[in-house]
Amino acid sequence: MTEAITGLQLRSLIKASGDLEVSLLPVSIPEPGPDEVVVRVEATPINPSDLGLLFGAADMSTATASGTADAPVITAKVPDAAMKAMAGRLDESMPVGNEGAGTVIKAGSSDAAQALLGKTVAMIGGAMYAQYRTMKASDCLQLADGTTVAEGASCFVNPLTALGMTETMKREGHKALVHTAAASNLGQMLNRICLKDGIDLVNIVRSEAQAKLLRDIGAKYVVDSTSPNFMTDLTDALATTGATIAFDAIGGGRLAGQILTAMEAAIAKTSKGPYSRYGSNVMKQVYIYGGLDTRPTEIVRNFGMIWAVGGWLLFPFLQKIGAADAGKLRARVAAEIKTTFASHYTRTVSLREALSLDAIAVYNKRATGEKFLIDPSK
Repeated sequence: MTEAITGLQLRSLIKASGDLEVSLLPVSIPEPGPDEVVVRVEATPINPSDLGLLFGAADMSTATASGTADAPVITAKVPDAAMKAMAGRLDESMPVGNEGAGTVIKAGSSDAAQALLGKTVAMIGGAMYAQYRTMKASDCLQLADGTTVAEGASCFVNPLTALGMTETMKREGHKALVHTAAASNLGQMLNRICLKDGIDLVNIVRSEAQAKLLRDIGAKYVVDSTSPNFMTDLTDALATTGATIAFDAIGGGRLAGQILTAMEAAIAKTSKGPYSRYGSNVMKQVYIYGGLDTRPTEIVRNFGMIWAVGGWLLFPFLQKIGAADAGKLRARVAAEIKTTFASHYTRTVSLREALSLDAIAVYNKRATGEKFLIDPSK
């Protein structure tokens, strides 16, 4: 009889009392079904999209640590004003971690599952902050020989998001695009895609150091939003590139509206059409896909009438384009995982180390150049 496996899994719980509790719980791993595999998780990144589930709306400045070295527990308070937004998850212990990579240690009886036994695979589907994860064989991406788990751990969320942006641009009839928080791991990846594919990209950053980082890796158009010349510089870059679609990771504040204003100004600067009090007839689109600034989004409507601001998420986009086209994007990621889609990490931690106040203080800042990787097998 095959020996049962028990492994630790990171869980996030927000109680009706307004308390967040993050802890490690032992979980029994059942034998895989015919089309399933059991993966020993050896690398899983902490992405901004993971932090929203990990900590919810908790005020992490109130975080305290308890438990033991082997079983740490982090608690924090959720502000009363934020509890309504957390209603759907109250008193429900939730697993965390969008993606990861590891080694298949058990496989079901199907040919597809057996073919993965002993192989290194990448996965997406939640609950990756765990020592073991049961997956459908069809949901695993076998990594090429020579690809490490660290290289494969981030081959879904950021790469497919970046490719999704350029695909959305093409499908909606735009020829160039704008990206905010552009010095991020995702932003650097998008820059490499655009350079490789011949797409003009306007990068918006928040410091001269970030601007230099992007220019040093070949970015052509970089604009610093803290510069007194920001709007002039942005308008000039948009006039040169013709970018009329933007993907905004900031979300709150005035930036989305400023981008639309600069787009309209750039169109007016380069257009020979007659004046219209309704503005240009060129569609200007900003998609908000992140919330680094949690304030309300402010829009000052001084850019005509042909515009839109909406939300953009990776998984609905992949569903929209269908399995065949999504498969082509995944195949490109696998082929270029060491180049175009390479991710870089500043620190690798164990599950227990990820629940230290010192580590949380760093990775929860979501700062450029501070990307953490969890190795649950440590």
